[in-house]
Amino acid sequence: MHSALKLDIEHFLAHHWQRKPLLIKAGLPGFEDPLSPDELAGLALEPHIESRRVWRENERWQAETGPFDSYDHLGEEDWTLLVQAVNQWHPAVQDIAEAFRFIPGWRFDDVMVSFSTPGGGVGPHIDQYGVFIIQGEGTRRWRVGKQQTLKEFAAHGALRHCEAFEAEIDAVLEPGDILYIPPGCPHEGYAVTPALNYSVGFRAPDAKDLISSFADHILAHEVVTRRFDDAAITPCQAHGRIDQAVLSQVKSLMSELLEEPGRLADWFGEMMSEAKHDLDLEPAEPLYSLEELVLRLDHGDHLYRLGGVRCFYMEGSEQVFYLDGDRYQLEVPDADAIGLLCDQARICGPEVACLKEPKVLLEVLLPLVNQGYWYFEEDEEA
Repeated sequence: MHSALKLDIEHFLAHHWQRKPLLIKAGLPGFEDPLSPDELAGLALEPHIESRRVWRENERWQAETGPFDSYDHLGEEDWTLLVQAVNQWHPAVQDIAEAFRFIPGWRFDDVMVSFSTPGGGVGPHIDQYGVFIIQGEGTRRWRVGKQQTLKEFAAHGALRHCEAFEAEIDAVLEPGDILYIPPGCPHEGYAVTPALNYSVGFRAPDAKDLISSFADHILAHEVVTRRFDDAAITPCQAHGRIDQAVLSQVKSLMSELLEEPGRLADWFGEMMSEAKHDLDLEPAEPLYSLEELVLRLDHGDHLYRLGGVRCFYMEGSEQVFYLDGDRYQLEVPDADAIGLLCDQARICGPEVACLKEPKVLLEVLLPLVNQGYWYFEEDEEA
């Protein structure tokens, strides 16, 4: 679809990642759009796919969520269609995200695709996540400011804008150009000609989200926890006072839950592997037996992981991995098998054959293939 990413990755990570915006001219030379505006509009017809439209009418911002079946009333200018997680429905869009594998997989969120008519955009705003925006067909002018705190306000019920800002980058992007925008940088982009954009987003949970999710995990797994204990109490001198020793013990009770390394790993692995949007799961029909799975891999067919499927393991773990919010375990430890499952987007027969005990991987892989998390490309059956 395109040649490799033209970027000095070490320099980028040292000087720009999470810090400063960067315009990468011709970052993906020869970039070809993996889908057309009509195909994007087709995805926005689906009720289970998250989409929205933003437009300006008489200088007022408007926004609405999909599904959408008509655009005629919006005219030829000043509107944008945005569709979330297109990588989960379109393998060639997932390929765009593969160019950014130098960022750990658990940080990746999704690829949002937008189509804008001339003048179309979503207005000046600040995001709390980092994003690489790849310019597809057409051209779009972007203004990006440095990280700063600005007044924000609701331009519409579904649109949060920020006040005017000074631009560090002010440029018109052409096909194959990439714009990196770190969290906290104000930005605005407006199409000059009808334009497609691909936004590869990266999530960063905040402490509030983490505590809330961890509490849910503790409740869901019915963890037995220690209760407050003041067996060493002395007669109290002030009936309405909460002593510092009480707060210390309360903090200890809560901290103990986090100190259990296995529990912390299982919670974080399950949370980060959960898909944020519905997956396009198609169970195998008919279901594979272990022998049939081995035959196809031996035959040279490749197993591809479904776009949007999140699959991770903890550093040092040779047996446990996390997939779509669940914890899985190999029968016996095999670091190579775990790496093959979680590090690679596809699995081929020779890689499986090279494992110490291929059957250990195949037995955990079989039900996942049958559920649709991995699949053989249809044309490989010919």
